[in-house]
Amino acid sequence: MIKKQPQKLTFIEVDQLCVGIYVHLDLGWLDHSFPLNSFKIKSLEQIAAIKQLGLKTIRASPARSDCRPLPARPAGMAQVELVTPVPTAEEIEAIDAKKARIARLLELRATAAKCEKEFLKAAGILKNISHKIFSRPQEACNDANQLVQQMLDSLLTDKDIAIHLMNDKVSGEEMYFHSMNVAVLSMMLAKELGMSAREIKQLGVGCLFHDIGKVEIPDRIAHSSEPLTLAEKNILRQHCHYGEVIGKKVGLPKESLDIIMQHHEYADGSGYPLRLKGDQMSALAHIVSIVNTYDNHCNHVNMNDSLSPFEALSYMFAQQRKLFDGGPLNVFIRCLGVYPPGTIVRLSNDMLGMVVSVNSSKPLRPSILIYDPDVPKNEAIILDLLHEPDISVSSSMRPRELPREIYDYLSPRMRMTYYFDVPKSNTSPVN
Repeated sequence: MIKKQPQKLTFIEVDQLCVGIYVHLDLGWLDHSFPLNSFKIKSLEQIAAIKQLGLKTIRASPARSDCRPLPARPAGMAQVELVTPVPTAEEIEAIDAKKARIARLLELRATAAKCEKEFLKAAGILKNISHKIFSRPQEACNDANQLVQQMLDSLLTDKDIAIHLMNDKVSGEEMYFHSMNVAVLSMMLAKELGMSAREIKQLGVGCLFHDIGKVEIPDRIAHSSEPLTLAEKNILRQHCHYGEVIGKKVGLPKESLDIIMQHHEYADGSGYPLRLKGDQMSALAHIVSIVNTYDNHCNHVNMNDSLSPFEALSYMFAQQRKLFDGGPLNVFIRCLGVYPPGTIVRLSNDMLGMVVSVNSSKPLRPSILIYDPDVPKNEAIILDLLHEPDISVSSSMRPRELPREIYDYLSPRMRMTYYFDVPKSNTSPVN
């Protein structure tokens, strides 16, 4: 646990500023041209820009500064009135860059809200599909196909797919989140592997139904947060067989049925129910085996046993690599990035944040929700590192390592849920 060290802040006059001083601007983030409210001064141009903000004094952090402030003006000496200079080319460039940051921030927030809306809609549709799978199997199958087609349209419409971390207020359909996660991430991985639209659609349908056999398993076993006995594990493992039977009644294609039957198989033959190896598994099942394992690590039935996204990927690569087809596993890690959505990170400027989205084609430059005590939580800054070449991720952290106030600000997710950008073209809703 990182212990919170109180930082002593002092007020200095703006005339005492010099390069190397770490300052805190007591202004709204929109009221100045700097990327952040707190930063270390790196140039005389930055000092000139601060002086134009109209602040008489400014807060400085001695512990984070490289030098001491300049001597204070002697008492009684009148302050020289300076004529406001014409903005320099550097200042104009900084103002334009800030405007661009604001525009990107608004766009990121709008995209996240749109993704959240689409995710909730999709989870609701999946709930309805599950409810009618026995009474109206053909209708359930048609709805599943239409839902997956809409997701496929999104994948094929946008060249660069951004995976977004859902907000904590997304709730109420928890039992369907796992199937949605597996479908979203598996379809993304299949696209990156160059699979055809037909294969990706069959994959998506199989993912939506991959755990449907659990409806035949007693709840006390299927949703137990306590360790299962050997007998209970054997009962739970029957959900693959039960799911295949249900899938056949619904009329799912063989490729989707293979996913239902094989999503717990591993490439080394240690999985279940048939202990298949390598080529004995379907290509689509290899993908779902990876994604299903990842999501189970992140969203364990007992949430205290869940791993962070970074820990889950690291564990799968370092300790479980033999269980998976190496090619798809490497591509999956590349798509989610070294720091997947939901990961707590420390940046190269020592600020802390949480990854809220990652572009599958630029995984090392995610979008980060920044902790800044000078900015209200509901107005938190999101930095798109794709447009911040001077800032990078230096390391990841476990949420429990955060001081309480930072933890509350960033609100690390207890449950990791993802969705990708919705298609730009209109699609028909599922009834």
